[in-house]
Amino acid sequence: MALPRTASRDEWLAARLRLLDREKEVMRAQDAVTAQRRELPMVKIDKEYEFESAAGKARLGELFEGRRQLIVYHFMWNDGWEEGCPSCSFAVDNVGRLEHLHGSDTTFALVSRAPLSKIDRWRARMGWTIPWYSSAGSDFNHDFHVTNDESVAPVQYNYKNRAAMEREGLEYAVNGDAQGLSVFVRDQDAVFHTYSTYGRGAEVLLSTYHYLDLTPLGRDRYVNQFPYHDTYGDGAGDDHHHAHHH
Repeated sequence: MALPRTASRDEWLAARLRLLDREKEVMRAQDAVTAQRRELPMVKIDKEYEFESAAGKARLGELFEGRRQLIVYHFMWNDGWEEGCPSCSFAVDNVGRLEHLHGSDTTFALVSRAPLSKIDRWRARMGWTIPWYSSAGSDFNHDFHVTNDESVAPVQYNYKNRAAMEREGLEYAVNGDAQGLSVFVRDQDAVFHTYSTYGRGAEVLLSTYHYLDLTPLGRDRYVNQFPYHDTYGDGAGDDHHHAHHH
């Protein structure tokens, strides 16, 4: 990728001030969207979902770990995979210390439909300590539209049906897993769903992207195919690294 043109400091400052106006517009718009998100109504969860974790079986309410809010990252794990999804692994690498969320009465957890044995093995290899649950055998992934199987439910991803997905080149999500984030809140023993986002909506996690967006070369090097963090220096980043979605 070519570097930007060279300019005098005065020319640069004029261009930077023009950009600053645009940045402020975007931030004001983002603040308004965030306020609108907080005003979304909530839907009571009546179904009993059962998850498995290293500590044993858990219901959705127990994933909160006693806090009022729960953010779930739906970590892709299709049938037959022995390794975790590369772009989901990149996303989880970007998650910071959870104490700050916990201090805001919010729990962050991962949920995949892989068996717990695969999850535990992958979490150990990646060095993560984030709570991670298996939803294998439950409807959780299907109900929150991160696993598509037409024999179970009509195909839907990112609020689009199958025809719209195929029209827009989202074939990768028509069968099997795709990633997303879902938010839940607790009112005593009742659990409510408040928000889900998919596709680029999950970029909120990707601090590496946000850093690279500040640079002239940007985030283009791997284009959603960042290698596993323990494979840099062995040809990582080549096309063979799971170019399977986005």
